[in-house]
Amino acid sequence: MAQIKQEKYEESMLYKVRHSSAHVMAQAVLEKFPTAKIAIGPAIEEGFYYDFDLPRPLTPEDLEGLEKRMKEIVKEGLKFERREVSADEAKKVFHDQPYKLELIAGLEEGKLDEDGNPIEEKPVISLYTQGIFTDLCRGPHVESTAQINPDAIKLMAVAGAYWRGDEKRPMLQRIYGTAWTSPEELADYLWRQEEAKKRDHRKLGRELGLFYFSDDVGPGLPLFTPKGELLRYLMEKYVRETQTRYGYTHVWTGHVVKEDLYKRSGHYDNYKDVMFPPMVDEGVTFRLKPMNCPSHMTLFKEMGLHSYRELPLRFAEFATLYRYEKTGELTGLTRVRSLTQDDCHTFCTEEQIESEFKRSLELIREVLNTYHFSDYRVRLSLRGKAGKYVKDDEKWTKAETALRSAMNATGLDYFEAEGEAAFYGPKADFIARDVLGREWQLSTIQVDFIQPARLGCSYIGEDGQEHTPVVLHRAVTGSTERFLGVIIEHFAGVFPVWLSPVQASIIPIADRHMEYANKVAEALKEKGIRASVDDRAERMNAKIRDAQNQKIPYMLVVGDKEAEAGEVALRLRNGDNPGPMALEKFIALVLDEVEKKL
Repeated sequence: MAQIKQEKYEESMLYKVRHSSAHVMAQAVLEKFPTAKIAIGPAIEEGFYYDFDLPRPLTPEDLEGLEKRMKEIVKEGLKFERREVSADEAKKVFHDQPYKLELIAGLEEGKLDEDGNPIEEKPVISLYTQGIFTDLCRGPHVESTAQINPDAIKLMAVAGAYWRGDEKRPMLQRIYGTAWTSPEELADYLWRQEEAKKRDHRKLGRELGLFYFSDDVGPGLPLFTPKGELLRYLMEKYVRETQTRYGYTHVWTGHVVKEDLYKRSGHYDNYKDVMFPPMVDEGVTFRLKPMNCPSHMTLFKEMGLHSYRELPLRFAEFATLYRYEKTGELTGLTRVRSLTQDDCHTFCTEEQIESEFKRSLELIREVLNTYHFSDYRVRLSLRGKAGKYVKDDEKWTKAETALRSAMNATGLDYFEAEGEAAFYGPKADFIARDVLGREWQLSTIQVDFIQPARLGCSYIGEDGQEHTPVVLHRAVTGSTERFLGVIIEHFAGVFPVWLSPVQASIIPIADRHMEYANKVAEALKEKGIRASVDDRAERMNAKIRDAQNQKIPYMLVVGDKEAEAGEVALRLRNGDNPGPMALEKFIALVLDEVEKKL
């Protein structure tokens, strides 16, 4: 069994430190604003937050003061004392705290826990107290504030947050903070945060002239420049060629689909909130396509009666999908309303699941390694106790057993997570870590026993009987837009040579060198190297600096000596200056880099 047994974050000391820091922060806030109303304050990845209803907006000066007071509280060595209470007693404690009273009512009814999450059974109601502050909380916490390092906590920012995430409910002020076990860890985190700002794909995308967003077009709908579209093309071309080598065939299924198809597949009940509004023509309702699987399954069915000898059939498509995400949730390229998915659906028999999973796994590994994502982990995403899942326990059990078996057969290390499955089946999600240590879910392989039966997919088996195929849903890079946003930040805009929109900038020293510069450009283009001549009326050093700012891998300076010798004076975007080089040697160098995808 290759499954990784990971310590739950919620059980770690660092989680307790952060959760306790949230309570310390709430104490500091209530001391400053005695009439404040408190909501929830959980630990999160790399920090914590707490939501408050305050008499006025917070300022940066407020954060500085609150952070100072937090450190003072921490140094007091206050114990965290837990006690269990009845709902009535809890209501008395929080008689003047409406958000807590709402949570207590949910606990009393057995619907929500202290953080507002759905539950099935009535939990024990517990309170935690440190010093003068008491909170409704299930824990866990450190034993005392003495276990929190005052030099390793920092308040980061204030943001607006609707109560319970409902835009119809009050807007609260959410204070974000971070806590670590040492000042060195805090310093490293703060460095990564600053580096992340520098690498922000929205900032770099504009600086490098790759894409824009416009109010005239609408939120979440990116506009790609020629350089940005070339990047998209190179990314898609690479995956298309790679998956073709792995035996996948490409199809195309359009942008608009009858709504009824999504009702039969189950997507309507689970995705209607993120579907664009319906379009009605002569009594027939259509939707912009939010996903590919029902269209691919319909294509499988319409192609006629299939034999087991045809399986597996692997349908791949780079399809633009449309999802009506909430405006406030849109984030550059990583959360858009129009996304191009490198989707694939493999129709196979139950016996072929393992081999097809292995094929998808090998493809994903190759692609992620090419993009320098060698550090990743795999999550086996299963049904949760709550959520919108198709009710068919037999098929779910078969799908989970088949996927777990396939993962074990490949020797794949993975961890299990309930509540992360698709509504129709379990999945293996590949979560890659970028150069800053941030995790991104990129690739996925899903096993589906449910949709093919709903949509009438079938094949004739070796026994001469009709059977329903299993469908493996597979995406290598997820969506082109999101993956592009991720790799812009991963590479800080310094793309590998094979992926750079412009691979070489030819810089003539003077106007008389323009003719030779153009000859160099033509020689490079004949070999498939993307090159351009900088013919602006600027000084050579300014052109070199601009090319470096544009992250162009190679700058080729040409003057009298280079023209006479058939050479180029090579400079690199990192500032290195290798100097004169024969043009043929430079071409060979670039082609080697591109072939190896370094």
